[in-house]
This record gives sequence, C-alpha cells and structure tokens, in this order.
Amino acid sequence: MQNRTAFPRLVGDIGGTNARFAICEAPDAQPTRVAALKGDEFPTLQAAMRSYLDSLGGPVPKACAIGIANPVDGDHLQMTNHTWGFSIEAVRREFGFDRFVVVNDFVALALALPALGPQELKPVGGGTAVPGGTLGLVGAGTGLGVASLVFTQRGEAVAVGGEGGHVSLAPATAEEAAVIDSLQRRFGHASGERALSGPGLVNLYVALAEVRRQPAPLEEPAAVLAAAMDGGDALAAAALDMFCALLGSVAGNLALTVGARGGMYIGGGIVPRMGEAFARSAFRQRFEAKGRFQGYLSEIPCWVIDAEQSPALLGASRALDAA
Repeated sequence: MQNRTAFPRLVGDIGGTNARFAICEAPDAQPTRVAALKGDEFPTLQAAMRSYLDSLGGPVPKACAIGIANPVDGDHLQMTNHTWGFSIEAVRREFGFDRFVVVNDFVALALALPALGPQELKPVGGGTAVPGGTLGLVGAGTGLGVASLVFTQRGEAVAVGGEGGHVSLAPATAEEAAVIDSLQRRFGHASGERALSGPGLVNLYVALAEVRRQPAPLEEPAAVLAAAMDGGDALAAAALDMFCALLGSVAGNLALTVGARGGMYIGGGIVPRMGEAFARSAFRQRFEAKGRFQGYLSEIPCWVIDAEQSPALLGASRALDAA
C-alpha cells in the first residue's frame, strides 16, 4: 500500500565513495537541492546527513529513504566498501523520522528505471524492449551492483536486489583465463567485483601486466581509465578492453537469469565516462555470446544510464511508497 503523504522527504544515495542527498517535494517529482558529499570526510552516515540538513536550514523532514551500497538485512548495517556502520532504528530516532527506509542502492536505482528519459539513456547495440518485460541492471563503480525490476499483472514495479556482483568470473579467451587465475591467487575468489569496479579496473591492469610481464606503474582507477582513453598506454587500453568484455559476459548472464526482455541497463560511474568508446567495445558481442541463446539475447536492448543526477535519489523516494 502506497504512502504518498509524507512530503517533503529526505532521500540519499550512499556509495562507497560519495554520499548524495536531496529533497523530494511531491510524488515522482525530480529531487531538488542535491548535494554530493565525500564519504571519507565524515566519520559516520549520521554526520554526513546532519551536515547536509544543516546546510538547508529549516525543519528536518519526517520521512527519509536511502539507497546504500550494501546488503540490507536486519537493523544493523556495516558497509562493505566503507567504514560506515549504523542501526537503522537508531538513525530514525536520532533524526526524529516517522519513517526511515533503507534499501540497497541498486534496488533504489532499479525503481527509478521506468522514469528515465531517452536523453538519459545511451543505446548499445540493437534489440527491442518487450512491454512489461523484466528489466536487468548492472553497474560498476566503487563496487559492482546488480538488480532487476519485475512487473506484476497490475503493472506494479517490484525491485529485486541481490549480491550478483560477487558471482564468479568466467573467461572466454586464454589471456582472460590467465588474468582470472592471477586474481584467484591474489584474492582467493575471482568475483565480478574484483574486476568490474573502479578498484577492479586496477586489478585487471595489474594482473594483465603480470601475464604479459610488463610493469604496471598506475595505481588509481582514474589514472588507468585516462591512460586507456588517451590511447597512449597499450596496457591500460587492453585492461579497459577486457573490462568491457567481461562486463558484457556478466550482463548477458544476468539477462538470461532474470529474463530481462524489457532491457538491460548499465549504471555506475565508470561506463558513462567512456562515452562512445563503450559502444565500440566488445561489450555487446560478449553480451550476446551465449551459444544457443545468442538469438534470445540479440533481441534485448542495452542502455548506458547517463543522467545528470543520480536516478537512485528518485528511486529511494519510490522505496518509501513501496515499503
């Protein structure tokens, strides 16, 4: 049962690097007064929230929802890719919220997918969405997020979260096999997130350097991405090519698993920075390279989410209505 009475609402999109906050004034209205705070500048989630609210002035909203880059299971959360941990009920009481809803950040993003406009979506390959079909979502940022959005017979959207970012990687070439073996030795498990994230891009770069017996002087994701995009660093470019190929394989696996006939969406902060280079990469070929189901996947459209502000903020507001 939807509760559309509690406005304005405080909404948040909490990642491993940035914490974004905004205010929603009305049902499905675009969030306003958006601010992005660096997570490592605040000791706790509460401190970041308080800083944002203090900057606004005025009364604290009575309803709040955040999407957070972490599993949400029970009252206490300890972030996987950040030091923040908190009790949902304790935060609710501290700020005096009547309602405080916390969902996985990709659940929040999935809830916002139907609201995205064509100007916020960049197609990758062909395919035609089946109306009412399940939507798949995968995105690389500080970690690797995965979710899907299914629709009931009455057309209601239900977001399904999970920890699909930690599935095992599978190689399609001998060099990928060698790189994944290197990741396996280093981490014990070569998961999707170990390769398909900001830190994962660096991991691929270092592992590929080991396989090719080359030096790997770059240490930051932004440096590897910039070197690859500039075209002057063959190793960084090869790492980024492998990143796109492996992401295509993982996205294709997700599309098969959830039956994403409504389309596959690519979120996160890394892929939009690649621009048209991503459309020219091996992503689409690997997305479809599933043997007898290549035809099935060739009909599924893929889009890169390239929005000016985080759609997960609106999705967090929708999570309040769905709770």
